[in-house]
Amino acid sequence: MTGDRAPGTRDDTGCHILHVDMDAFYASVEIRDRPELAGAPVIVGSPGGRSVVLSATYPARAFGVRSAMPMARARRLCPQAVIIPPRRGLYAAVSREVMAIFRAVTPEVEPLALDEAFLDVSGALRRLGPPTGIGELIRARIRAQQGITCSVGVATCKFIAKLASIQCKPDGLLVIPADGVLEFLHPLPVSALWGVGERTGRVLAGLGLRTVADIAHAPQAALERGLGRAAGAHLAALAWGRDDR
Repeated sequence: MTGDRAPGTRDDTGCHILHVDMDAFYASVEIRDRPELAGAPVIVGSPGGRSVVLSATYPARAFGVRSAMPMARARRLCPQAVIIPPRRGLYAAVSREVMAIFRAVTPEVEPLALDEAFLDVSGALRRLGPPTGIGELIRARIRAQQGITCSVGVATCKFIAKLASIQCKPDGLLVIPADGVLEFLHPLPVSALWGVGERTGRVLAGLGLRTVADIAHAPQAALERGLGRAAGAHLAALAWGRDDR
C-alpha cells in the first residue's frame, strides 16, 4: 500500500481499475469561487426548513457535520459554519467537465454520481503509462482545469479501488497492490463492506464480527444463517477481496 503524500515505488501491476472521487465536491466548487472561505467550515444546503446537508468541507466535518444530516443538527454542531445555498446547475456543469477529463483518458468510464466514477485504464497504459501515473495525471488535470481536488484509489477491482479512495481523502492517491489486498482490507470495520448498513451491522455484531478479517474467517454457513444465503455469500467473497466486476 502506498499513499500519495510520500511518492515512491508503487507496484500497480494489474491494477487497472481507478475510482476517482471529488473531495467535498459542492463545497469545493463554492470555495473555488469564494477563495476567502478556504480553510473555513462551509456547509452547502438550504438554510431553512427541513433541508439536509448536501456537502461540507473537511473543517466542518471535524465538528461532526456529514452529508445528508439535517441542517438543523449541522448548525447545532458547527454554529460558526458558513451556509451556502446550492447552485445545482453549476455543479452539473463542473461534473460534465470532470467526466470529459476522464473520457480523454479512457472510454471505459462508469459514473456513480456527479462527483465520482470508476475508470478502467487497461487500454490507456501504452499511451499514458502505468495506472499510478494515470491517476496522478487525472488529479493534476482536475486541479489545473477546475481548481478543485480529487482522491484516487488504484486497485485490481472496483470494490478495493473505492475503499482506497476513501482511505486517502482528501487530495490523495492510494495504490493497493494485488498482493496487498488482504493486508489493506482485513483491519477495516465491517461497515467498509458494500451491503453492510445499520441492520446488517447489528446482525454481524451479534455474531461477534466487527472487522473484515472476522467475516473472512467466520464459517460461511453462519453468515448465511444470520443474513440469508445471497448476502452471506456476498460478504464472504468481499471479505477475501473477491469482486469480479
